[in-house]
Amino acid sequence: MTITVLDGPLGTVLIERGHPAPAPAWSATHLREAPDSVLQLHKDYASAGASHHTTNTFRTRPADVGNDWRHLAEKAVQLTRSAIPTHHRVMGSIAPLADCYRPDLSPPNPGSRHRELADVLSGCGVDILLCETFPHIAEGLAAAEAALQTGKETWLSFTAGPQNDLLSPKAMGQGAAAAAAMGVSAILVNCIPATSAHPYIDAISGYGIPFGVYANAGSKANGVGWGNGQDGANRYAELAFKWAEQGATLIGSCCGTSPLHIQALSKTFADKS
Repeated sequence: MTITVLDGPLGTVLIERGHPAPAPAWSATHLREAPDSVLQLHKDYASAGASHHTTNTFRTRPADVGNDWRHLAEKAVQLTRSAIPTHHRVMGSIAPLADCYRPDLSPPNPGSRHRELADVLSGCGVDILLCETFPHIAEGLAAAEAALQTGKETWLSFTAGPQNDLLSPKAMGQGAAAAAAMGVSAILVNCIPATSAHPYIDAISGYGIPFGVYANAGSKANGVGWGNGQDGANRYAELAFKWAEQGATLIGSCCGTSPLHIQALSKTFADKS
């Protein structure tokens, strides 16, 4: 099987490495205060086997980081590009305007605000615009439409949240159908517990475009991440192999995982290819 290995989380790993990330800037804080650590983490994911790398632009918005948001977004792209091999691909992250676990806060008519960041990321030369962690179908589609207007390849990833209660598989499937019809190049699900990803992967399959998943570790009791070391990484890779059997070809990891998980993924799929 041919699997594209994505990278893993930035924010939760950097917090584990001793770099606080207070709201509202969250991981964007590290662009100002720990850029060398952001650079090193991108390098770690490349060394672990990821070929697609997400910029630290999840929170580079005026409301979150202030008037120098463009500079920080550009810096995030530069850090990513300089850390990875030239043949790897850079994915510019575009996230919900409000909290990614609060679809009730999604604003009306968000397209123009998503287009601002999409234009900056496109201008910096990212390879893909990744609209990610959307719990609100309409806002996710608006972000994807804004990204597509730049002419860049666009992927869209929905989330049902850490409790799988923000979107049903049926609703996510409807979102995937609309996204495919719109022209996105891939549809994904992210930041849902790895142990319960199966129905969501089924929901986004069958729309004629590649699909995939980058799940979170769930609770520490699940034994998948949050400091569970190599055993947790191996458990994640076992689950990911089942996702590949469902047809997923784009696989990475999300909150609570680490470069160990990406390394385990890379080894698993290399051994099975």
